[in-house]
Amino acid sequence: MRLRFYHMPAVLCVLFLAACEQVTAAPSSWVIDNVVIVDGKGSPKQHGSVRVNNGIIEAVGSLTFLAGEQIIDGEGLVLAPGFIDTHSHHDADMEQRLDAVAATSQGITTIVLGQDGFSNYPLVDFYQRRGERPAAVNIASYIGHNSLRASVMGENYKRVATPGELSEMQDLLVAEMAAGGLGLSTGLEYDPGIYSDANEIMTLAQTTASLGGRYISHIRSEDRQLFQAVDEIITIGRETGMAVQISHIKLAMKSLWGRADELIERLDSARSEGVDISADIYPYEYWASNLSVLLPERNFDDRAAIQFALSELVPPDGLILVAFAADPSFVGKSLAQIAEERAEDPIDTYIMLLKKSEKWQHENPHSDQITDAVMGRSMATEDIVTLLKWDHTNLCTDGAHIGHPRGVGSYPRVLGRYVREDGALSLEEAVRKMTSVAAKHVGITDRGVIAPGYVADLVLFDAETIIDKATYQDRSRQSEGVVKVWVNGELTFRNDKPTGARAGKLIKKLSDQPVK
Repeated sequence: MRLRFYHMPAVLCVLFLAACEQVTAAPSSWVIDNVVIVDGKGSPKQHGSVRVNNGIIEAVGSLTFLAGEQIIDGEGLVLAPGFIDTHSHHDADMEQRLDAVAATSQGITTIVLGQDGFSNYPLVDFYQRRGERPAAVNIASYIGHNSLRASVMGENYKRVATPGELSEMQDLLVAEMAAGGLGLSTGLEYDPGIYSDANEIMTLAQTTASLGGRYISHIRSEDRQLFQAVDEIITIGRETGMAVQISHIKLAMKSLWGRADELIERLDSARSEGVDISADIYPYEYWASNLSVLLPERNFDDRAAIQFALSELVPPDGLILVAFAADPSFVGKSLAQIAEERAEDPIDTYIMLLKKSEKWQHENPHSDQITDAVMGRSMATEDIVTLLKWDHTNLCTDGAHIGHPRGVGSYPRVLGRYVREDGALSLEEAVRKMTSVAAKHVGITDRGVIAPGYVADLVLFDAETIIDKATYQDRSRQSEGVVKVWVNGELTFRNDKPTGARAGKLIKKLSDQPVK
């Protein structure tokens, strides 16, 4: 066994080496000392140091410093693995935001894109751009079913795919997997995927499984047909044998509130059969999407369906316009406020907004501008906490730099409110759900743990002050309490600002990663 002298107390070092002080560090070696190490595995926190060499964690514990080694004083703060956001949209405007401050300011070092069935297509082009102009965070991506479907079916998508079209989607999927996609992502409440049948999804899922991929899904319903939608993803996991994950798990309907335990029982039952099913979640009562998502039948004149949505799914004062290309003066207002200004029933206002948005999109088919976006208050905090505490749930943002406070506040919110203030989770368990559990759920094998051999994605934060500051009115306000962030061993965020380092790497499917 090769001895590592820096692990030894000074007296033993004298016995084995006549001049300990002559042991020098590699030029790329540095130590962060005097930290509370929360390793990401759920182990009890411990005071110590961490040595990094060439971007890889080399030693952890009570270390003897090497001559010439850079020593960083952690000032007794918490050092954790960099957080892994398994459901991210932080690639929005990434060309102009390569510093990714919305992510790094909350301790995120890896973002997983290609969510809700939409991905940067073709993936090989996106990866080439990011290789030429790296971001400050690591990037992985799923392959979006909606993106494949749109490429094959074009505007004639409001129907089930033909066998020939499905075969074309399979061919595209194989190519995207070869480019490094983690697996298949679906968004079955969104166009064009909402028109797919179970056979189409299962066929593509089987192709994904045959290539060693994974499956993540914004399931067909998070409200009216929630349990049926959960059964569909369980069936996919059972029949393909691959890992499946529910995106941003929630009970988004009043009559479902309080049934989180029932949902968990169904998931645990599937796991007892051998189905590798998991979920991610963000810690907010509001979701963010588009106006039409409340009407799965896409009948914009169905007043009964709209009445149901506004009474069971989201109240008029809880539906807030975040973007509206047809009339930006509506942005920031709730449906109730707009209805009051217009002296009309909220149902009529909702129909008006839908039709204005549809007309604008028809008149501007090639615009990159967001047609419409809303936040909706549909969840109960008690359910969020129950689902977050499930053994197989990890944290995510489902966010970007604008649009919803989750994009800048999810991780500090959990650490500040659910750990420090409420005690719903221990610090060790919360960090585990942000790191090693997240890594496992998307197939990342070399990050998410502070241990020798793992990549030095690290976050230093103050457990006594970390908190989210963004609100539903001030949605982009930066969180507080994250002191420093390292990505692949390079200091990326410090003193509330990016350092300018853009050391993020591309993380491709499991077979391309080293196994610990």
